[in-house]
Amino acid sequence: MTALGFLYPGHSAEDDYPRIEQLLGGDVRVDLVHTDIGEDAHRVDALRGLGSPERLAAGLEELRLAGAEAVVWACTSGSFVLGWDGARDQVRRLALAAGMPASSTSFAFVHAIREIEVRRVAVGATYPDDVAQLFADFLRAGGAEVTGVRSSGIVTAAEVGTWGERELFALARAADSPDAEALLLPDTALHTVAHIPALEKELGKPVLTANQVTVREGLRLADRRVNAPELGALFTREPLVQV
Repeated sequence: MTALGFLYPGHSAEDDYPRIEQLLGGDVRVDLVHTDIGEDAHRVDALRGLGSPERLAAGLEELRLAGAEAVVWACTSGSFVLGWDGARDQVRRLALAAGMPASSTSFAFVHAIREIEVRRVAVGATYPDDVAQLFADFLRAGGAEVTGVRSSGIVTAAEVGTWGERELFALARAADSPDAEALLLPDTALHTVAHIPALEKELGKPVLTANQVTVREGLRLADRRVNAPELGALFTREPLVQV
């Protein structure tokens, strides 16, 4: 059994995680602890405090007691808003406090892009434009080419958590571009896991979503690879050989 720990801010789309656990099969456990969200606002000042060392450390003991082998800060905006060096320092501090390998959703996107071997990506963000542009800057720092950014101007994670299939697909269609090799949907407050195969089928390319890549990052830290096609191209190992 591989036990993965996640620190998730507030309550929005956390039900994506037990769904992912189910799709991964019986030997991966996904343990999630909610962190204090403070002010629910996609503003740079509020986001900088969202992933403070004190807030993240508060949930670590529960994950340690659960036997987590790795921990991921399951928040994109609360990491990339610090910039590449700031997000790296955030992860370093988290690993030291946790006593185990650590990462964040922002780095999970960078690693996922490399995993599926693409470079040109489009971004469909629920955030206001200034925050969405900071995510694009982070991706560029990680070596990606961002072909376009579609922002939605939503200020709170709570509102994002109310989005359903209609809003999700509308954002994906609006954000995609023919020259993008993959589409990224970066908000962990957005319910996406149930729709990834349908999104990929409609767009004809890999779709990387925040909660999906976050769990994949935990598996990477634990040195596990799992074939789970219902979680999209990121979780489809090739070649699959039938004996």
